[in-house]
Amino acid sequence: MHIEKIENDLGDALDLVWKVFLKYEASFYTKEGIETFHKFISDIDKMKTLTFYGMYDNEKIIGVIATRNNGNHITLFFVDGNYHKKGIGTKLFEKVIENSTSRVITVNSSVYAVEVYHKLGFVDIDTEKIENGIRFTPMKIILE
Repeated sequence: MHIEKIENDLGDALDLVWKVFLKYEASFYTKEGIETFHKFISDIDKMKTLTFYGMYDNEKIIGVIATRNNGNHITLFFVDGNYHKKGIGTKLFEKVIENSTSRVITVNSSVYAVEVYHKLGFVDIDTEKIENGIRFTPMKIILE
């Protein structure tokens, strides 16, 4: 397995994001939230402003993490369910740390991912919010 920066074709990465979202997260959202999320990941111009890293098992993409603000805010973080609890997310997060320009990294965590972020060392900085049908908990981690 290896991590690569994804610079050109985001198709496979975004397909994985959508597939994992539907399987693990969509049930926490209203119809509006699902539509908002789909519209967000379908905006290719917006997606091209993010920095994407993919974890690959041979040539198959199995995990994706995307950031904005010079790596200081995680925007998307999804791992294929067949690879959960195998350290894939941790390795992707370590890649973000390696490329971040700040000691503080933030995220608006989905309901499903809150415990994952807690295990990575993030702390809640506010209570759960809902915007445009998207439920999230604002979180941050301060790096040593």
